[in-house]
Amino acid sequence: MGFSVVEARFLSEHAREIAEVAPQVALTKQSVFADRAVLDARFGEYARAVSVLISSQRAAAGKFPEHWLTDADAVQQATPTRVASVRARRIASAGVEFVHDVTCSVGSEAPAFLDAGVAWLGSDLDAARLVMARHNLGAGAWLARADALAPVSSGGAVVADPARRAGGKRITDPAKLLPPLPDLLSAHAGREMAVKCAPGIDYSGWDGLVSVVSVDGSVKEACLYTPGLAGGARREAVVLRDFEERVTDDEPDEVEVTAPRKWIIEPDGAVVRAGLVRQWAARHGLSMLDEHIAYTTGDAVPAGYSGFEFIEAVPLRALKKTLAGHGAGAAEILVRGVDVDPDQLRKKLKLRGDKQMGVVIARIGDDAVAHVCHARVHA
Repeated sequence: MGFSVVEARFLSEHAREIAEVAPQVALTKQSVFADRAVLDARFGEYARAVSVLISSQRAAAGKFPEHWLTDADAVQQATPTRVASVRARRIASAGVEFVHDVTCSVGSEAPAFLDAGVAWLGSDLDAARLVMARHNLGAGAWLARADALAPVSSGGAVVADPARRAGGKRITDPAKLLPPLPDLLSAHAGREMAVKCAPGIDYSGWDGLVSVVSVDGSVKEACLYTPGLAGGARREAVVLRDFEERVTDDEPDEVEVTAPRKWIIEPDGAVVRAGLVRQWAARHGLSMLDEHIAYTTGDAVPAGYSGFEFIEAVPLRALKKTLAGHGAGAAEILVRGVDVDPDQLRKKLKLRGDKQMGVVIARIGDDAVAHVCHARVHA
């Protein structure tokens, strides 16, 4: 639930007092009455708004500073700090000196662009969000109230973050984003653009770069860049862990399909979503278990990633007996290309041993094959 303009102004004016009270409220189901008593006593009719703010601030870790004003929807939509930095650096490297963020919300993208040396203007239709953005970014920030489809700037590049959910479900059709991608492109024709989308977006018709970014193994977004910001690539995966790795479609993709080697490795989700498994495998000297399945195999696990040391491959029907023979008591199960629910399968296996193991199930040719492995190892 968002805030009214009056509520947003109250939160801004009482931000320091709210920060002092925040540690006193747990905001759990068990503490609801005690929390309400504390907030009612200090903030009266604004207690609900303060409660929403504190809860939202706690959920915003890794996206913006803990003292920023925000609401639950803004947190959900906001880009993690490291992902915003990737975008800002790409746009800056293209020689762009000014960016207009046409769906700026509470201003979460601004610091990354300013750090990259790119001037930033934010606009939004939601007046309450703009009040929060002003508080977060300070008096010197460039902010305007405007429709994302009604340009109020010229030159530079445009960044947009259309709503990616409707009715609680992710939107995968670019034409159904809010606002729709075709409408954004039309409204800002002639300008370079970066449009943030959900990772599962159908980007098959996009004539530019699709950059899929993950943080610590979790895919966060796909960003669509117009050709002038693409750097010559059409697809890119950016893997952010305790290191940063980029893979693009203009890299070598010649890899062999082989039987399992010492290790089986599942590529990062960003690599898989971007369709760059072959390029990533070629970079790390890996081969593939099947040309259509996103599992790789090699003599070593690439640094910073994880894998399973291979023991043997068996038909799916023989998995229960095989795991029992290895003394398995628990198993991490990965599945691709086979209609198997890992949780349901785990129940059917009824493992009673004392060893942690891994099982990588994949369709190899026409067969469903279970690759029995030792437990996951991080390199």
